[in-house]
Amino acid sequence: MSDTDLRDHLAVERTHLANERTLLSYIRTALSVIIGGGVVLQFLPEQPVLKVLAWVAIFGGLVMAGIGVYRFLKVRREIPRVQS
Repeated sequence: MSDTDLRDHLAVERTHLANERTLLSYIRTALSVIIGGGVVLQFLPEQPVLKVLAWVAIFGGLVMAGIGVYRFLKVRREIPRVQS
């Protein structure tokens, strides 16, 4: 294996790892938003404005997680095409 081949292989591996890190960041952020909405619902349920905002946060967190998974899968499919 030449130096160029090794360098290219390692670059692809770094790209896979970066893609996984990005997915984990999306999931971490989405869970934080969902949990925040759940906390507001649990401890301040009598305030209608906060209740609506809490449900918006929960829905937004789910959407954010979905976007993260979609982007992860899209990039994962693209990496082999770039490599060859």
